[in-house]
Amino acid sequence: MDAENRVVLNVGGIRHETYKATLKKIPATRLSRLTEALANYDPILNEYFFDRHPGVFAQVLNYYRTGKLHYPTDVCGPLFEEELEFWGLDANQVEPCCWMTYTQHRDTQETLAVLDRLDLDTEKPSDEELARKFGFEEDYFSGTVSWWQHIKPKMWSLFDEPYSSNAAKIIGVISVFFICVSILSFCLKTHPDMRVPVIRNITVNTSYNTSAWTLDKTQTNAHEAFFYIECVCNAWFTLEFFIRFIASPNKWEFIKASVNIIDYVATLSFYIDLVLQKFASHLENADILEFFSIIRIMRLFKLTRHSSGLKILIQTFRASAKELTLLVFFLVLGIVIFASLVYYAERIQANPHNDFNSIPLGLWWALVTMTTVGYGDMAPKTYVGMFVGALCALAGVLTIALPVPVIVSNFAMYYSHTQARAKLPKKRRRVLPVEQPRGPR
Repeated sequence: MDAENRVVLNVGGIRHETYKATLKKIPATRLSRLTEALANYDPILNEYFFDRHPGVFAQVLNYYRTGKLHYPTDVCGPLFEEELEFWGLDANQVEPCCWMTYTQHRDTQETLAVLDRLDLDTEKPSDEELARKFGFEEDYFSGTVSWWQHIKPKMWSLFDEPYSSNAAKIIGVISVFFICVSILSFCLKTHPDMRVPVIRNITVNTSYNTSAWTLDKTQTNAHEAFFYIECVCNAWFTLEFFIRFIASPNKWEFIKASVNIIDYVATLSFYIDLVLQKFASHLENADILEFFSIIRIMRLFKLTRHSSGLKILIQTFRASAKELTLLVFFLVLGIVIFASLVYYAERIQANPHNDFNSIPLGLWWALVTMTTVGYGDMAPKTYVGMFVGALCALAGVLTIALPVPVIVSNFAMYYSHTQARAKLPKKRRRVLPVEQPRGPR
């Protein structure tokens, strides 16, 4: 009688034996609906055969027996989910002790999805993928691809994907060269030795009622060579931008991209500066307009298109936004508290050289102290103030140190996955799905 209540399950070549009543404990699942009419039942061996992962099934069968679903550590997360889906079980029933280990694969999949969006993979896409990306898939399958549709992807990869070909690498090197020259020129033209004085001849009246002239240095301008350097650099940036815009797969997505916004705003600022110098140089506050040319320094962010490391670094800060926000919150909280404390602490004792005349002045001191910079322009003079300063420095070190490991961990995670993807073989053998043989019922 006991043998009639037992059932034999052959999963992946490993035989498991249990009671039929055990399989009925979780209804509406594959094992709870076993009948001898199924195609995978072998009447000779009196067993059910399933070509599935035997290691996962051991935990599945243990779930029927004990009501607790544990995650095997030697199995990848997606495989475990596929097996549970096959057996008709819910993955959310995993026990709390295994939940963190089980959900690690979801974090990994999110990381890989981010890396896909960053376009760090240098594998060359197929013609079909290019046709789908640039929106002429129908023309590709019908064989009516025009010359523009044929050359447009090549232009895009040449100017926007630096590692797609040797020619693209050369274009990338030229682009990086002009970026560096432009930034270097922007910085050097402010050096006193690189500027030319503007000398004006002024006529003055002497004490003998005679007139005389003298030379007066009114201002200095950047050397003329910097103007021609900027003209050449911005000519390249303009050409590069228009080619990338014309060849882009999606014009709206191209315009919205943050790096492209920096690109065309910085280039546009150069032409606006030229117009203002020609028509508004006589204005009294015309020098203030030069302040807006500082946006050209933002071209450094264009280097992210040529460096995967910079892309990973920016993505790390995006992923660590919560931790950075928490850091700023605690810094602001500490700055306000210690600025107030040091203001009143310095007023307790006689202090003729008190630097803290107000709490707003103390905010600057607290910020400099908590970030461990310490300019020394303001310092407490009383013993109570020194004690507050010591507490402020210690609190700053602890506050800044807390979120740093999370940021480092995120960077290490993205970087390690990027290195792993780079070492993957470009062409991997694809496994074709084979339909399971179905015997007579």
